[in-house]
Amino acid sequence: MDAKNSDEIGEMSKLKGVGSLSDNALDRNNGSISSRDMIFRADKIDLKNLDVQLEKHLSRVWSKNVESQSKQNIPKEVWEIDPSKLEIRYLVAQGTYGTVYRGTYNSQDVAVKLLDWGEDGMSTAAETTALRASFKQEVAVWHKLDNPNVTRFIGASMGTSQLKIPSKTPSEGYTNLPSRACCVVVEFLAGGTLKKFLFKNRKKKLAFKIVIQLALDLSRGLSYLHSKKIVHRDVKAENMLLDTQRTLKIADFGVARVEAQNPRDMTGETGTLGYMAPEVLDGKPYDRKCDVYSFGICLWEIYCCDLPYPDLSFAEVSSAVVRQNLRPEIPRCCPSSLASIMKKCWDANPEKRPNMDEVVRWLEAIDTTRGGGMIPEDQAGGCFCFAPTRGP
Repeated sequence: MDAKNSDEIGEMSKLKGVGSLSDNALDRNNGSISSRDMIFRADKIDLKNLDVQLEKHLSRVWSKNVESQSKQNIPKEVWEIDPSKLEIRYLVAQGTYGTVYRGTYNSQDVAVKLLDWGEDGMSTAAETTALRASFKQEVAVWHKLDNPNVTRFIGASMGTSQLKIPSKTPSEGYTNLPSRACCVVVEFLAGGTLKKFLFKNRKKKLAFKIVIQLALDLSRGLSYLHSKKIVHRDVKAENMLLDTQRTLKIADFGVARVEAQNPRDMTGETGTLGYMAPEVLDGKPYDRKCDVYSFGICLWEIYCCDLPYPDLSFAEVSSAVVRQNLRPEIPRCCPSSLASIMKKCWDANPEKRPNMDEVVRWLEAIDTTRGGGMIPEDQAGGCFCFAPTRGP
């Protein structure tokens, strides 16, 4: 028996629990393993161990391919960043589609969104494939967009371990990313999310002029996306960011996609409860009009500085929106011009909802010089905007 065959047999014997070889599995003529005579005992096969080993192997191969491509000087994608110019400083938020950090790239403030791949060897092949596809989808949607009401895309990186992220405990310093990690780099907006801004103003409410300004920013951003045949699919206050001048910009394209020519190609529950259109909740085909519905809910939220359906469960909201035409209650103090836009946007029939460019024109025509905002809660007597005794 030569040294090579001896090593192979030794390696096989180390795989405890993976399987067992019969005595006949060794070819007695040359000492090698014969595939014809190899027998495995099913009760000795550790499928979990095999899965972990396979995933680790795939991870190593994928990492080597990335390194190999880098060494061969294969042209990079137009959106790829130089990891050496990126510094990740601290955690900002952790959401459904990744973790967001604040950092700098080429000395400019940026937000860095990392996809949560998990440690090498810990994610299944299916999970890795899904995350990688989500990453490519987001970059494909984002990197060509150019609009003042859409967060500016700076670049992205896929499959690099050169980035360092701060540990949860400062004393631990930095941790290296898994070799399969991906990140998206966009402009950093210091004003935070629209949701946070509305919550901060939940008692004193917003001046009507500010309501219309925010609504116009959002409607213009959505109108631009729709003109590019992009459906955001998760329009909500949490996915809107503000800069220091309170300009609203649409962010988070984690579930956005180019609108299918056939609406039947776009189905399935995608979005956030409370903002999802009836056709989406009901699993029916949908198009860009699902964003229009979500905008209507956001418009109500901006005006009221409140959350829709705070006391209802997922099942209750889903059923009531689809079957009972449940919508947020419009305050009686809301100007009829704005209330009309809300109602048209959240119509149960998608075909009756307006296009976003129409909504922009309607909002631009609203007169804000006479006020019309919600009454602050701290005023004497409180706010009676929802009281049934108040006149229309």
